[in-house]
Amino acid sequence: MKFLGIIPARYASTRFPAKPLAMLGGKTVIQRVYEQVAGILDDAYVATDDERIEAVVKAFGGKVVMTSVHHKSGTDRCYEACTQIGGAFDVIVNIQGDEPFIQPSQLQSLQACFKDPTTQIATLVKPFSADSDFETLENVNSPKVVLNKNMNALYFSRSIIPYQRSIEKNDWLKNHTYYKHIGLYAYRVDVLREITSLPQSGLELAESLEQLRWLENGYTIKAGITEVETIGIDTPQDLERAEIFLREQNTKN
Repeated sequence: MKFLGIIPARYASTRFPAKPLAMLGGKTVIQRVYEQVAGILDDAYVATDDERIEAVVKAFGGKVVMTSVHHKSGTDRCYEACTQIGGAFDVIVNIQGDEPFIQPSQLQSLQACFKDPTTQIATLVKPFSADSDFETLENVNSPKVVLNKNMNALYFSRSIIPYQRSIEKNDWLKNHTYYKHIGLYAYRVDVLREITSLPQSGLELAESLEQLRWLENGYTIKAGITEVETIGIDTPQDLERAEIFLREQNTKN
């Protein structure tokens, strides 16, 4: 199978404008994401709607494609990009442009989901540590997911799921394995075409999680498990945390 990585990156962001161009350890965030992906998949492109991002990607030698400013989601941007890029790809991998610490092992776990011929969409989850505090589990910017026995997602939520009725909240993480959703997706090309034509759904609008649109319309989402800790950058405060994380990683290496 051939895998095409696409990194959607837009300039306008409510919580962190110009986020892809923010500096992290001497490089832009978008360059760090691209360098983590390039060479692991069969090919990789940044998909943007902004000439400033396009210029930066070209300057560091990356591949980039310009897409519409009207897309409401990274998935929609991925589909336009893949139609422009062409090529005989079987699976499109959507890598968040704010995940500079994405690891090769995580991409490989995602690819492995497609060894199952019934897999339509794949994503990654990471178990919350039993030693984490309740506030970490409660963070609405860290969506949770529950899985069935076949490792397919039952539901994603910004709330804590499942709710443990008879257990003290401070013991929830010790009593049950909770999964954090890692914002990395892969879709068979025909499935990507189909899901981008779906109207927004009630669950998606309620939680502001586009993957709920796919579940609500009957698509299955296979989950691969990763133990790798990464830091997504949603806010300027996250960037500060990422700087610390990067320094710690460099010290270990």
